[in-house]
Amino acid sequence: MSAATASVTAPRPGGGPGTRSSERSAGTAPRTRSALVEQLLEHRPSVLVAALGTTFGVALLSVSHIVEQLIASDPAVAASGTVSTMLDLVASVFVGLALYVGAIVTANTFTTVVAGRTPTIALMRLLGSSARDQRRSVAREGLLVGVAGALIGIVVGTLLVVVAVTVLVARGTLPDLDYAYVSVGGLVPAVAVVATTVAAAWIGSRRVLQVTPLQATGVVQEEPVGSRPRRVLRTVFAALLVVGGGLLLLAGVVIGLADAIGVLIAFVGGVLSFSGVVVGAHTVMPAMLAGVGRLFGGGQVARLAAENAVRQPERSTRATIGIVIGVTLVTTMSVALETLRTFIGRLSEDPVYAAELDTMFTTTLLIMAGLVGFSAVIAAVGMVNDMSLSVLQRRRELGLLRAVGSTVGQIRGMILLEAAQMAVTAIVVGVVLGTVYGWAGAQALLGSANQGLLIAPTLPLPLLVGLALTAAVLAGVAALVPARRATSVTPVEALAAR
Repeated sequence: MSAATASVTAPRPGGGPGTRSSERSAGTAPRTRSALVEQLLEHRPSVLVAALGTTFGVALLSVSHIVEQLIASDPAVAASGTVSTMLDLVASVFVGLALYVGAIVTANTFTTVVAGRTPTIALMRLLGSSARDQRRSVAREGLLVGVAGALIGIVVGTLLVVVAVTVLVARGTLPDLDYAYVSVGGLVPAVAVVATTVAAAWIGSRRVLQVTPLQATGVVQEEPVGSRPRRVLRTVFAALLVVGGGLLLLAGVVIGLADAIGVLIAFVGGVLSFSGVVVGAHTVMPAMLAGVGRLFGGGQVARLAAENAVRQPERSTRATIGIVIGVTLVTTMSVALETLRTFIGRLSEDPVYAAELDTMFTTTLLIMAGLVGFSAVIAAVGMVNDMSLSVLQRRRELGLLRAVGSTVGQIRGMILLEAAQMAVTAIVVGVVLGTVYGWAGAQALLGSANQGLLIAPTLPLPLLVGLALTAAVLAGVAALVPARRATSVTPVEALAAR
């Protein structure tokens, strides 16, 4: 044993177990805290997503709890529990939607983080650590991320409701009651967020099992499109869902020409077919991304942007599918309610009644769009994160482009076009799907009232304008930080990075 080793392992004179324990605690506690902080910083987008999801869920269920207290204060209304049950059901649906989109974003983040850690993980494997140990280590980070985001979300969500109720009571909109803001049911979203984040981290960390000790000598990039194994079962299952759900959707529209019960059949068909679209997005979205990329022109920068967006289809699909889900749902409700409003307004002969209906539909549309749009915000965070991590993993490529003559403006333009390609594709796909589903629902519901005739879908113009502006803003925000990061590294530094 060397002297250096002996000096570390041998107990010091006069130092008992308590002394060694104190030294160990004093030496490792700061490093442990530092490691926790570093892990949270590395997973900032996931912490933000977990916090947003918890804030949304806690606030929504707290509002539902406040409404239940208002109902209980009125004996005439409190006798029926129907309103409370409906509120809880609606809140659960929207919280579940936010959790689903958040899980997609979190899984994508962990997958990309693991890809960036490939040399480190391979080195640990070379030193004797097993792949399962490394995966469990990454999954524990998911627990840390979920707990941190949930705690932030509980505080922020509760404060938002307290402030909102206080303001409404001060204005006289709500009665001055002794409101209880926190309930056991209101904390369910926090537990669900932690569980969802851990599950998403475990799914996203499965790439660790593919890292071998020999990869300690270099960075392994994701496989190109052509070399990936085809997920036959997943593709077949997705096709069955789309075809089966589409047939049910069509059957609902046909049955709705004679009976309004067709809307229930159409609803089931819409859920199944849209689930098929989400499951099979890996076979559809890359082709759509490539198609939209060609619309930006045939210049060198545009072609590079189009190629980069489809080079790693799994990650691009995960980055865009959340936005597709949010836009589809917002468009579905907007088209359905706008078509319903147009149809009822055409039949109504009372201008006052028509104006009241118009106000009711507008208010309902805004509320529903806001609730569903929250999931799109979470998905937008995921897209921004995807672009940032993508640039980090392409430093050598960007350095090579700079070395062969690409300017800073061209690199920045390429990143911006990649983000625009993703944003435009997601929004266009969402609008098309939402228009079909919204029209089918309205047709199945109103077909019998329209003497068995087809009803033309009504597209709300403000929605289309808002989505176009959203695409522009999302592309700019998603490209802002990555573009600055991509152009801040010199060619020599980037080419030297491994």
